[in-house]
Amino acid sequence: MRVAIGTEPERPGKENEDFAAVLPGAVVVIDGASAPPGLESGCAHSVAWYARTLGGLLAGVVTDPSLTLADALEAGIERVVLAHTDTCDVGNPHSPSATVAVARATGDELEYLVLADTTVLLARSRDEPLAVTDGRLEALRGRIDGLAEGPSLWGDTRAFARLSRVEKFAAYRNRPGGFWVAGTDPAAAREAVTGSLPLAEVLSVSVMTDGATRLVDLFGLRTWSGALDLLDEEGPAGLIRRTREAEASDPDGTRWPRAKASDDATVVHWTLPM
Repeated sequence: MRVAIGTEPERPGKENEDFAAVLPGAVVVIDGASAPPGLESGCAHSVAWYARTLGGLLAGVVTDPSLTLADALEAGIERVVLAHTDTCDVGNPHSPSATVAVARATGDELEYLVLADTTVLLARSRDEPLAVTDGRLEALRGRIDGLAEGPSLWGDTRAFARLSRVEKFAAYRNRPGGFWVAGTDPAAAREAVTGSLPLAEVLSVSVMTDGATRLVDLFGLRTWSGALDLLDEEGPAGLIRRTREAEASDPDGTRWPRAKASDDATVVHWTLPM
């Protein structure tokens, strides 16, 4: 099992809210989701604490072959909730949350799980790379900005329109018709995107947070095949470096409009035996 890991906070001196773990035959990557400044989370812990605690708990069970990946994630969320339910308001809609990506070799299968906007990129011997993403959050952005489908949850279009953009997203989080993240509801694990491929067909597995996929899905400077070439040639550090160079060339988001000029970026590149 040959693995290279790269991770970097959005800017020097800022706490990295990503988490990555490599275990025998498995990879876990967590991306903590920060609430906008000024919103009360009801939690005494940081987003980084949530990501690391969930990541550690998930890593502790993910290699158990008797558990599906969704089972393992559900158990991890349940345990992290129990870890702070006595000290924090876990019912607060802005309580710390995270996106999740997992890959695991079990028998002759390579299994994967993606919840929210992390990515599992699979290089295959017979076909083009397969990028496994959860597109519900991105699809929701368009609906929120256009106010489409607001009445489906709220019934009152004008009342929905008066909410802030953050409140609208919170209204759709972890509910049917919206998007799902790891937060305070273990049932969210059942909504993750899951699947498997024959292990013999997989050349490499790259698990990435959205801060590391920007070269492809935001900036359009690389295809998924090009990203794999970069990972093979320069490793995760090279992909993150190229991402930072692109961000620095557009600090105000004029060319590539985005919520953050930079973001925490984490990549685990796992090369399987031929």
